[in-house]
Amino acid sequence: MINLIDGGIQHSNLFLHMPLFDEVCYQGFLEGKVRKYKAIREDQPCQILALNVIRKDEDVIWDGLEDLIKRAVTQAISLVHGVYVFDVLTIDIHKEIKTFNINELSEVIVNHSRKLTPGSTRLVKYSTLYGLLQKLVHEDWGKIAFKTSVEVFKDKPSYLDLLIKQLTKNFEFAHDPGILLLNDLSQEPIFDPNDALQQERLKKIIAAQIPNTIEFPPEVYVQDRKGVRELLSGSVIA
Repeated sequence: MINLIDGGIQHSNLFLHMPLFDEVCYQGFLEGKVRKYKAIREDQPCQILALNVIRKDEDVIWDGLEDLIKRAVTQAISLVHGVYVFDVLTIDIHKEIKTFNINELSEVIVNHSRKLTPGSTRLVKYSTLYGLLQKLVHEDWGKIAFKTSVEVFKDKPSYLDLLIKQLTKNFEFAHDPGILLLNDLSQEPIFDPNDALQQERLKKIIAAQIPNTIEFPPEVYVQDRKGVRELLSGSVIA
């Protein structure tokens, strides 16, 4: 596994406001669209579970951007040699829908592909997009499997705790300290400190699940364009 810190993942919208890590390695998907990372912080192993999300009334924007990324990948296929997987870890949806350039991303993917050997992986950065390009085998022809993961939140904002529950249930009985990160990519954030029902439900899920079922209570973050909050301590980071 490659250390994503070396490629600048700490500057992505996923990790920008998180604690500083010495190492972050991607470990794949868990249940649903939750992604798992392994990190090292001050010589201490740490699990990170992250979930990208967007509001239902904004999913048409994500659909449009996802289509543009797919077109860039398709364009790159004719210029690569081998079988690859391109997995988008995070992207600023609302910024990129205005500035995204298919030709530019295609060129970046092709350039990275030329530096890969079978079995190796590189972190690809294009504007606010961060993704992993892995070469599986070398061939005279090209194929790229495209993967990404954004949860479309179809419930009312008051039920934001349902997303937190997706993260906590994947962290039960953890043997290492951890971070649970809900990364809201919406233009209008789902988290609302003035939504009394939402805040009460969040308090209940934190009180009921975190201390009782998890050996090491994790840090639970909700981040969006308005800031970052750690739910267990109630602190606002940005």
